[in-house]
Amino acid sequence: MLSCIAIDDEPLALRVIAAFAQQHAHLSLQASFVNPLEAKAFLDKNPVDLLFLDIDMLEINGLEFAKTLLPAPMLIFTTAHKEFALEGFELDSVDYLLKPFDYERFERAIDKAQLRQRAQQGYRPYMLVYAEYQRTKVYFDEIECLESMQDYVKIHLLQGKTILTLATLKSMVDRLPASQFLRIHRSYIVSVNHILSFSQKKIELPHFLLNVGDNYYKDVLRTLADSSTQ
Repeated sequence: MLSCIAIDDEPLALRVIAAFAQQHAHLSLQASFVNPLEAKAFLDKNPVDLLFLDIDMLEINGLEFAKTLLPAPMLIFTTAHKEFALEGFELDSVDYLLKPFDYERFERAIDKAQLRQRAQQGYRPYMLVYAEYQRTKVYFDEIECLESMQDYVKIHLLQGKTILTLATLKSMVDRLPASQFLRIHRSYIVSVNHILSFSQKKIELPHFLLNVGDNYYKDVLRTLADSSTQ
């Protein structure tokens, strides 16, 4: 469970966040504020895990406000201005939600916050696959890509090792965190975190250069656009 507060000088925006937070099983919204100074006073006495923070506010710029928070909670910026994305990234924000955003996009941001919290606690998410007559633990952060091999899936790890398991690529999509993995072709799923470049319908990974299938191109563009504003 992530405790959080929201700061935005638009009451409507706060109502949207409150409604979305109420739908999410792992969020506990402690309070909402239109006045950043009141929020700061609250945070001084009530530390939280996560802060939803508008940028363009009358009282103070949200980016400047974030710099005053010590210790700082995880940050998700919410704004209608995409030009602040780079500065948000430099403040190590979890995500950057462009208004208006829907619940699906909100949920992906929370997934990222949960992953970061687990990483800070020393937890590494993984899945168990059946390979070579035994169950094998595969850490998500070690996966570079997954390749369909007819009735099998070959999991390519960053260190060069491969794991062959009886499965379909579709079943792997259902098991992998959507914020970290992206299907780019009928034969490939890649780790978003390990993409080095994307151009001319090709994705470069540390050890692979893969084509993006026509049916997946729009999803790839959308996902990478989201990732570039983290």
